[in-house]
Amino acid sequence: MSSSAFADGAPIPPVYSCSGRNEPPPLTWTVPAQAVRMALIMDDPDAVGGLFTHWVVSDIPLTTTSSRVGRAPEGGAVSANSAGRADYFGPCPPVGTGVHHYRFTVHALSRPIELSPETPVARAISAIESVSIGHGRLIGTYAN
Repeated sequence: MSSSAFADGAPIPPVYSCSGRNEPPPLTWTVPAQAVRMALIMDDPDAVGGLFTHWVVSDIPLTTTSSRVGRAPEGGAVSANSAGRADYFGPCPPVGTGVHHYRFTVHALSRPIELSPETPVARAISAIESVSIGHGRLIGTYAN
């Protein structure tokens, strides 16, 4: 998994944060031969209240191997994030909480999982992980 907007381990440009346009960065991934669908999860393990999931996209078709700036991967189903919204929620750590590490994880799925925008975040992640047969990860950092 990679992005043309930032390198693995590098800062995420502010335009993709709540201080900017709050839209997802461009992402690219490879699809393993045994995958049936793909899924994407963005989370922050450094969040003050514990793990915060910013974006969940499931059932991405195998023909989709990237996402454009400001858009969910084409054909994917967006589920609720930790804020309760079926949308991307960009990096937005509280001031003074240091550098946060945002993990963009793409999962290869063994079968479709058919989640809806109302699917709670914990249930969506559990469903993705239960049929994940492999994953790739890109980590970006951000601090306010």
